Amino acid sequence: MATNIIGPTEGEIAEVDEAVRADRRPEPSAFWPYLIRKIITALVSLLVVLVIGFILFTIMPQNPVASIARASGKPMDAAQLEALQQSLGLDEPIWQRFITYVWHSITLNLGYSYGYNQSVASLVLPRIGPTLLLTGSSTLISIVIGLWLGARAGWRPGSLLDRISSAVSLTLWSVPTFWLGLILLIVLGTGVGPIPALFPSGGMITPGFSGGPVAEIFNVAWHLVLPCLTLVLVVFAQYVTIMRSSLIDELGSPYLLTARAKGLRDDDVRRKHAMPNALLPTVTVIFLQIGGLISGAITAETVYSWPGLGLLTYDALKIPDLGLLQGTFVIFAASIIAMNLVADLLYRVIDPRVRAQ
Repeated sequence: MATNIIGPTEGEIAEVDEAVRADRRPEPSAFWPYLIRKIITALVSLLVVLVIGFILFTIMPQNPVASIARASGKPMDAAQLEALQQSLGLDEPIWQRFITYVWHSITLNLGYSYGYNQSVASLVLPRIGPTLLLTGSSTLISIVIGLWLGARAGWRPGSLLDRISSAVSLTLWSVPTFWLGLILLIVLGTGVGPIPALFPSGGMITPGFSGGPVAEIFNVAWHLVLPCLTLVLVVFAQYVTIMRSSLIDELGSPYLLTARAKGLRDDDVRRKHAMPNALLPTVTVIFLQIGGLISGAITAETVYSWPGLGLLTYDALKIPDLGLLQGTFVIFAASIIAMNLVADLLYRVIDPRVRAQ
């Protein structure tokens, strides 16, 4: 006697699949405890950096009083040197100097520059805009070119585009920024042989330039080309290499085979499925790079006399102005910590595994 076996319906199978997916899907944790935990971690990191910075600038053999006396060009007697030491607060106990240093950092006072004879904040604030203009434009261009080229090179490893882009990227990544800046300055800034000078060799705007706002914007953009090109050539190579290796790691994943089996076009598989997963490690590198670019622009700003924080730091090193160096050190460290915090928050948005923590 034959027995009729009734299997599950399509609706029942779909319900089971959904239940299995829901069971595997990590439960997201609360956002605010995660945010508070990350902010506390960032503040602790900043405090550690302040302690390290204070120790480094305290144990440096450079004597600020002697530097000021030497820079004045006039001999000072013992009473004048003692009065100068008191005015700089160098006669105070070291714990009191540390508290003052931390308080100045928290209140963004940043101390006093004895080299320029004015507050560090008044020196730093006008320089932030030019540095952000240079690093922001170079970072944006580097991200677009680096991710675009790295995705296409990694999607077809071993192709002609992959070999050329990998060779160029590794070469540019290994080139020192100041060396590349000097080469571009000589070739495109002053001209070599039949190659004329195409761009200004220094500064942010032509001295004595007078014109309307639009003409001034074009003049600044003209001066921006060489320092921006120098940073782009060094930074975009890192994005190409990281994006390429991340995408190659995703090539053998089963979800890509499933996407192809559904009949999706090759470009759609790369753009909609492979790239979002390959972007995870790249995002971390991008934000670390953004934080480091503010301090990493020192060489580019020095080579092209770009009036930003990097050139100000270089000038402080030449004096040396320890008060100003402490102020720029705090800004550079705080920018890196802030970018790390932003990267942690963004990672939670794009990676469900982080949301489950």
